[in-house]
Amino acid sequence: MSILLTRDEFRNKVFNRDSFKCVVCGEKAVDAHHIMERRLFPDGGYYLDNGASLCGKHHLEAESTELSTSKIRELCKIQNVIIPPHLYQDQSYDKWGNPIIQDNPEKRIIGELFNDESVQKVLTPVLHLFSKYVKYPRTYHLPWSPGVGKDDRILDDLSAFEGQNVIVTVKMDGENTTFYNDFVHARALSYNPHASRDRVKALWSNIKHDIPNGWRICGENLFARHSIHYNNLSHFFLVFSIWNSRNKCLSWEDTKEYASLLNLQTVPVLYEGIWDKDKITKLYTPYFDNNECEGYVVRLANEFEYKSFRKSVAKFVRKNHVQTHAHWRNSEVIPNNFII
Repeated sequence: MSILLTRDEFRNKVFNRDSFKCVVCGEKAVDAHHIMERRLFPDGGYYLDNGASLCGKHHLEAESTELSTSKIRELCKIQNVIIPPHLYQDQSYDKWGNPIIQDNPEKRIIGELFNDESVQKVLTPVLHLFSKYVKYPRTYHLPWSPGVGKDDRILDDLSAFEGQNVIVTVKMDGENTTFYNDFVHARALSYNPHASRDRVKALWSNIKHDIPNGWRICGENLFARHSIHYNNLSHFFLVFSIWNSRNKCLSWEDTKEYASLLNLQTVPVLYEGIWDKDKITKLYTPYFDNNECEGYVVRLANEFEYKSFRKSVAKFVRKNHVQTHAHWRNSEVIPNNFII
């Protein structure tokens, strides 16, 4: 069992465990280093198994991530891997919470703290290792969402929504897809050919030159049936967020305006106004616009930073949403019906 310590307890216990010596070189330890950055933890991350005794030189190497989290744990003989609760045990991360690409450990994906000025400065020696493409975050479930899976997270603290303007949109049953001016990918950064992706890739080819450098457009590829067979979709690609070169999600008004400039459509809106839990909990119906409805997504109407995503966006998913036995990519491609 992991016990949360005070700052002083953390320092003392880490030094005592490591005999006051740097776990890398054996010199006198000068820092009780957080293996995973304490700002990633809601409680500060002061756990013994999240600490390592380091000398000045190796502390700097750990901060810059030239000394990896896995190597530090190995040197400390730590078996109980401590990571922030919103991150995933099946994913490897550097100290700052940047995911490490599993099939290419030398490469990393931009995480929630990456754009902080202090983090950029300390990561200078390894910035060339980062992909410029960004993986869309996993969305937390609202506390009353019945479709929570075993690997899902629930947003218990809704205070970020309280008193704020929010947008509630229909949760569409498609493939999460991201456009840049030089690349397109689904939730994973790889993008293998598939018949269900041909139409949306052709759309991207037509508009990619109008996407500013460093910006990305995130939307739902609805060309093919997944668990819901749509009968009267307005388009096969519906935008739900747009991100600028500073990794900020545009406000909903700016999102609609920019999508319109590119002749793109946004996901349908169910509610727009001040957060009202009573109203929002009653929004779900089994059908929307004569189609089955997967659920809905709540987001702040104003812009927000990537690091704030998990508190700024949440979803309601119907119970037993996935009703097909085989994954849609391994099944016959059945197009949805559109009224374009």
